[in-house]
Amino acid sequence: MNKTGNGNKQTITLISLILAGETIFFLPFVLARIFRPTLLVVFDITNTELGTYFSTYGVVAMVSYIFGGTLADSFPARNLMSIALWLTSLGGVLMAWLPSTRIMIWLYGFWGFTTIFLFWAALIRATREWGGTRFQGRAFGWLEGGRGLIAALLGTLALILFSELLPTSNTIEDSTQGWHAFQFVILAVAVATFLSGLLIWVFVPKKTITNNITSKKATIKKVGKLTKMPTIWMLSIIIVCAYTGYKITDDFSLYAKEVLGFNEVSAAGVGTIALWMRAIVAIVAGYLADHFNRVNAIIVCFGFSILGGLMVAIGFLQQITILVFFQLGFTMIGIYGVRGLYFAVMKEANVPFKYTGTAVGIVSVMGFTPDIFMSPWMGHLLDNHPGSKGHQYVFLVLTLFAALGLIISLLFKYKKGNLGIDE
Repeated sequence: MNKTGNGNKQTITLISLILAGETIFFLPFVLARIFRPTLLVVFDITNTELGTYFSTYGVVAMVSYIFGGTLADSFPARNLMSIALWLTSLGGVLMAWLPSTRIMIWLYGFWGFTTIFLFWAALIRATREWGGTRFQGRAFGWLEGGRGLIAALLGTLALILFSELLPTSNTIEDSTQGWHAFQFVILAVAVATFLSGLLIWVFVPKKTITNNITSKKATIKKVGKLTKMPTIWMLSIIIVCAYTGYKITDDFSLYAKEVLGFNEVSAAGVGTIALWMRAIVAIVAGYLADHFNRVNAIIVCFGFSILGGLMVAIGFLQQITILVFFQLGFTMIGIYGVRGLYFAVMKEANVPFKYTGTAVGIVSVMGFTPDIFMSPWMGHLLDNHPGSKGHQYVFLVLTLFAALGLIISLLFKYKKGNLGIDE
């Protein structure tokens, strides 16, 4: 009976983490991923300007990773994540009023602080603790796959809301009560983000952190030990390559509109399908990785990214829509598979549990640099090479990074030794 009760509590905790782990990123990233063509029109910006927003987010995030990791090792995850979700949702209310580009840049910087400094490392630490020593692949597979499922569900609901409101609000000037359908979608997502913060506060236990705030000297010593580990640097590069691919999924809906000739609703539907693929692939990859080998699973997924990305990059049978979807499917399997597993190999990287938050901060500083450079780069390629050519260049970038990721993963597989860091 007690075991059943503990199991139920664990399940509720994981569900709460999954909900929070995706809703917090919906406003800054997922909306643009699903509704990119619409967002560009409604905010009257170019791909390059949108890339500047993401780049601003990335710069703030880089600083936040450094300090957020230590913060996650010092304070309860429930407190940090709830506050982060509530602050992020307030930013969504501001976004719904369609502020100027200058304000949007400040808003994305603010989101870089709330989603990373307060939230990210706390989420990863809580998930690693949930998975224990045996089920790291499963824990992170469920986290990423569950996040994908939440994104797909929210994305589907947002798409339905958008399509229902669009006929009466095709333009900002001619819309329901002066508002565009997309503004209502933004507000709905902001409410969902706020509610997920309440769920975290209610259902995630307030655990006592055993290694409370440490001295600056002890923190520096801990960071120094971790940065001497070759596996930490390899994992950072693996995340760079995987996250570059993930950033390029922002192009799926725009690719459907500009290359395949889809309308705005259908193009948003392609972005939503990608979210469902993310959910399925990450969960399956997590279970397979625990059953076989987590590092091998990452290697195979990078292989899928190379195959799918290269075919799109060379325009292989681009005129046959169904074959293009197969190519995108291969790419999605690779991207979402690696994304669901790269934090699951902390054990293979010889990172002790008690150093999880700090290690996440260190690898994230380099690993998520695509937040800074990838969106502006992608915007530049798309704006300066109109039509299919720009999209082919984008997928070529994906292919090259996936190839680098595969090589580093092979090196990571055979690199051992924790350089004296003990559990």
